[in-house]
Amino acid sequence: MAFSDAQKEATARYNKKAYDRIEIFVRKGKKQVIKEFAQKQGKSTNKFINEAIEKAMAEAEEKGDA
Repeated sequence: MAFSDAQKEATARYNKKAYDRIEIFVRKGKKQVIKEFAQKQGKSTNKFINEAIEKAMAEAEEKGDA
């Protein structure tokens, strides 16, 4: 089922209120490599990146580096 324009706009408004955006730059070709790796893990690229950040932050906090 396709989303209506109103549904798309409502989703965009919600996302703008509920989430912050971070833009990252990777070398040409690396985006596809990351995307494929995430898919092999059964995750979206966004979920994979967020989990990697959370893991790195938790490890740093355990070491007292945070």
